[in-house]
Amino acid sequence: MYRIGVDVGGTFTDLTLFDEETGGVSYHKVASTPSAPASAIRDGIAAMLARDGVEPCAVVYLGHGTTVATNMIVERRGSVTGLLVTKGFRDILDIGRQVRPHLYDYSVLKPVPLVPRERRLEVDERIGVDGETVRPLDEEQLRRAIETLRGEDVKSIAVVFLHAYREPSHERRARAMIEAMLPHVYVSISSDVLPEFREYERLSTTVLNSYVGPRMKAYLASFLSGMEGLGIAASPYTVHSNGGLMSAATVQDMPVRTCLSGPAAGVVGATEVGRAAGFPNIVTFDVGGTSTDVSLVHQSRPLVTSTRTVADYPLKVPMLDIHVIGAGGGSIAALDDAGALKVGPQSAGADPGPAAYGRGGEEPTLTDANIVLHRLDPGALLGGQMAVDEGRAREVLERRVAGPLGLDLDVAAYGIIQIAVANMARAIRSVSTERGHDVKEFALFAYGGAGPLHAVEVAIECGIPTVIVPEEPGTMCARGMLLSDISLDFVRTEIVPVTAQSWGGICDVFRQMQAEADAWLDREEVAPPKRRCLLSVDARYQGQNFEVPVDVHGLGAEALAAFERDFAVRHAREYGYDIPGRTIELVNCRLKAVGVTPKAPLQEISRGGPPSDAVTGTRAAFFGGGHGRMATPVYDRGRLAAGATVAGPAIIEEMSSTTVVPPGFTGRIDRLGNIVITVGA
Repeated sequence: MYRIGVDVGGTFTDLTLFDEETGGVSYHKVASTPSAPASAIRDGIAAMLARDGVEPCAVVYLGHGTTVATNMIVERRGSVTGLLVTKGFRDILDIGRQVRPHLYDYSVLKPVPLVPRERRLEVDERIGVDGETVRPLDEEQLRRAIETLRGEDVKSIAVVFLHAYREPSHERRARAMIEAMLPHVYVSISSDVLPEFREYERLSTTVLNSYVGPRMKAYLASFLSGMEGLGIAASPYTVHSNGGLMSAATVQDMPVRTCLSGPAAGVVGATEVGRAAGFPNIVTFDVGGTSTDVSLVHQSRPLVTSTRTVADYPLKVPMLDIHVIGAGGGSIAALDDAGALKVGPQSAGADPGPAAYGRGGEEPTLTDANIVLHRLDPGALLGGQMAVDEGRAREVLERRVAGPLGLDLDVAAYGIIQIAVANMARAIRSVSTERGHDVKEFALFAYGGAGPLHAVEVAIECGIPTVIVPEEPGTMCARGMLLSDISLDFVRTEIVPVTAQSWGGICDVFRQMQAEADAWLDREEVAPPKRRCLLSVDARYQGQNFEVPVDVHGLGAEALAAFERDFAVRHAREYGYDIPGRTIELVNCRLKAVGVTPKAPLQEISRGGPPSDAVTGTRAAFFGGGHGRMATPVYDRGRLAAGATVAGPAIIEEMSSTTVVPPGFTGRIDRLGNIVITVGA
């Protein structure tokens, strides 16, 4: 029996195949097809199964990560959406939090609302903050609003009524009427998408869900059809933003939860590999063709957030705390209006891609710079599967960068790398030192196609003492699909002081949420012995406006004292102080329902032989810093045995990525096949 993990990136689609019987793992990589993402998945799986001689009927598990929802939001390619709100709240999308994106830069504007004002309609109804009906739902007015949206030819409708998180009956009635009158329209109600207070974030998140819903549904249909056509009977799962897996049915209802799908799987995989290698504290460093994704893992637990923006639109769902910047192998190097060299955030993507790919690219990219400097193979990538044209890369770099700046070609190409490294280091500091973490206590876990290329230079820039590069790092996100569990987050707002008297009521809320979680796990066909529930709350001192997350261990009276201690510790870590004796106020109860799945084991490598047996040739690679071009041995990673050491300068190649060990550094292969490079202070 076989298990497959697939990650759809902006440039490449990565695949991992795990044999449950032998424990063997193989990898594959194909170019993404942005106009039809499901096509690359289908073609990649078909090619991988044919290469390895695996029958499709032998596939018992399929997990995949996708950026389809994110790309629709970023590129504003979602569906025509209507919005129904409580009377008097039509303009919340415009008003927002009344915060300027950049206080002193008047050229930076707030994003245009995804639903224009003429498609935002009011309905007379009102639920109070206590959940009691203040004004009943005016169904005749609601009917007229639905007819108006029918005339606007909307493909989806979001329903967000005031305080529906406390009492959802009005929203549910509105959904029933929409489904009766417009049966082909996609409907999201806020009490399902985000039953949590703070109106603007709840509204924005529900609108985003409706905006991407119809096209995400079409994508899933194409994906499922492709798998059926291949003869794969296993029901596929999708990784969502908290690093867990959801069935296709759940994704259709909650597509907005997939906005960090692929990157979240990479963090899950990196956490497990780092833990097994003896590094519980890591900064994940995922550099693909389009972006760099960084996240912090402390004591083998990824940091989690419930609020972020996607293309400047607020999104409030539980997700791994991943910081994304536009810096990848396809990032374009160009001169700005002042003649300064910049790298990214614009990317050549998969089509046309870097100039060296020979698909019509006319702009120099980070990949082109690495090819010119021979850090990447100037003849072919992906283990020889993909030919590249060094001459083309040199020509565009000379014409667009080196010539206009009056620089030597090597110096210009190295300058592009230095700028990209500075951008990547800035992203890492934003999730580490800027949040009070000492990077000297962490290792840089580098993956993605381009992460290992720049990892040591980024670690030096940040002051991180150790770099870890897993096997086949370019497929780590796909590998993470095989290390994830089924999960879904539930939330309920309960604003109440935490006292001995109120604790029993809080525990009752959690018991009700556990019943909801069990019902969902029933639908996901998770057996009771495989179920887990993780409890937490958002809490603050009374009088504060923002809260911190705190784990809850148990629902008995004895758990209250432990919660109060943990809250003080977490508050002190977040804000630098705590206030003994001050009343703690609970804001949200959170429950993460988990269905434990079988995992692809992390096996020790058994190959042998001295490092010299792994040398495949020598290249004159450029390293800067007074080194210039140096004769650099090239190693086949698949031949390096556990315990082997490789002294820099060295280039270590494999199918999905290339690791650069600069002069003066040494890489060591550990028992799991990871490359561990000590950078020092």
